[in-house]
Amino acid sequence: MSGFLRPEAAAMLSRWREPLVSGLVIVLGIWLILRPGPVVAGFGWIVAALGAVSLFASIRRVRFKGAGDGPGVVDLVEGRVTYMGPFYGGAVSADDISEVAFKRARDGKGYWMLNHSEGVLVIPASAKGAERLFDLFTAMPDVSAAVALAAIEKQSHGTTVVWTREARVALTR
Repeated sequence: MSGFLRPEAAAMLSRWREPLVSGLVIVLGIWLILRPGPVVAGFGWIVAALGAVSLFASIRRVRFKGAGDGPGVVDLVEGRVTYMGPFYGGAVSADDISEVAFKRARDGKGYWMLNHSEGVLVIPASAKGAERLFDLFTAMPDVSAAVALAAIEKQSHGTTVVWTREARVALTR
């Protein structure tokens, strides 16, 4: 049964599996809503609402996800992002990041640039695990997921600043 689907179709289904499962949860909720009895229908409304929230978040995550065939691997553990690439790498904590930018090079490849006090961590958007950066960005204060998605989808070359940390005010003079 391994040859049942073309590799391109299997890859597309794999990429969109979260939204597909969320859609099935919504269908299950609607099915429960249509069952007799107010308790079952009330439970159906809850299931459908949870499915809708999950669908919204999973579609954003799919739009953020790259091909995963670029150089290096990205790992995110407890707010610390680590990039291990073939020529360079590094790690930075979310608390140390001062600016997040997305750069589209002239060859069309995209790179996340995480500025911090010790330098810049450059991560290819197509690196394996780069979609984990979405979770990091949404956990940071005042980061707009819409701005990050717009930066990725913009095809013209250049750098787009997605987020800048507000200056920390000293309590003493």
